[in-house]
Amino acid sequence: MNNEETFDVVVVGGGPAGATAAHELARQGRSVLLLDRAGRVKPCGGAIPPRLIQDFEIPDELLVAKARCARMIAPSSHQVDIPIDNGFVGMVNRDQFDEWLRQRAAQAGALRRTGKFESLSRDSDGVSVVHYSVRERHALGEGTPARVRARCIVGADGARSEVARQGGVPGAERTRYVFAYHEILRAPPASQRPAGYDESRCDVYYQGRFSPDFYGWVFPHGDTLSVGTGSADKGFSLRGSVQRMREASGLAGAETLRREGAPIPMKPLPRWDNGRDVVLAGDAAGVVAPASGEGIYYAMVGGQLAAEAALALLSTGDVKSLRLARQRFMKLHGTVFRVLGIMQWFWYGSEKRRERFVKICEDRDVQQLTFESYMNKRLTRRKPMAHVRIFFKDVGHLLGLARV
Repeated sequence: MNNEETFDVVVVGGGPAGATAAHELARQGRSVLLLDRAGRVKPCGGAIPPRLIQDFEIPDELLVAKARCARMIAPSSHQVDIPIDNGFVGMVNRDQFDEWLRQRAAQAGALRRTGKFESLSRDSDGVSVVHYSVRERHALGEGTPARVRARCIVGADGARSEVARQGGVPGAERTRYVFAYHEILRAPPASQRPAGYDESRCDVYYQGRFSPDFYGWVFPHGDTLSVGTGSADKGFSLRGSVQRMREASGLAGAETLRREGAPIPMKPLPRWDNGRDVVLAGDAAGVVAPASGEGIYYAMVGGQLAAEAALALLSTGDVKSLRLARQRFMKLHGTVFRVLGIMQWFWYGSEKRRERFVKICEDRDVQQLTFESYMNKRLTRRKPMAHVRIFFKDVGHLLGLARV
């Protein structure tokens, strides 16, 4: 066994969480294998806030569009435009963005390998073994089996993580999911754009016909568009919803470039580690924000924190170090997740509540505080009187006293 490849850390999954973890670990001089499946792109609106761009040094050329306005559309088709004052939300194509992150990890010293994770086992000396399969481009059927040893494993293999399940992470089966689906369309040429089309605006549909418990979106991506939706209702047709959304937004005839779907977790797992040598990050850890569905920023923060926890384990040998990833994440963002969870549970519960939710968003105080919190990734505590005004306005809407 001593002649087998042994890495300090094997990172399973090359999305934003896994690629960020691999980059941080390699940058700190650790031997890292980044294992990723080929050809899979997660359905995602592709929005990244300025905080992510700054913290993770994302170059401007990766931004295929810059959204400067969000349009919220109520069940009655009432529209509320929320300008993004003095800033923008960056839009990225996930295939290009994720690959750039993986390349950056490799440049820092991580070894990249394409393969499908199969299972975990343990050698007689207690070191974990990661089993995976490699499939040649021309081959059919099962891939060639391979294995490497790992002192620590970062599971960034998405929702329903096999690393979490096989690694024995307690509570890994308890995650709640929204099933997301989107279609990437070619943006119509200027002469064929529907009325009201704006390549710098994100449209968000809070309408039950597009999702009974989430929302639908039309997000600009420069030469393309992402049109998608999500729902936890397994009987709801996501494809049918997207088709209706395309018709409603005048994009029914736009060319479809690809279709993608996947489960998206809506609540952080109660544990992110197995108490020995596995720590989770990204969708595997359940860090997609409720209500908004935002995941890229939280995935990258989670990947960085997972890397820090792995480094602590490797340096000290203390398995309790792996708990630090979740502890630090929840300290930074737990309150936001709880607030957003309550928002989704209440405001998305009926058409009447969705209508009131969009109405609240007409308020300038709500707009400013919401975007300040979104852009900076922390609850805004400035302007205390604005919070007081919002509180009483919310109470009015909750009690049905406010006019819609």
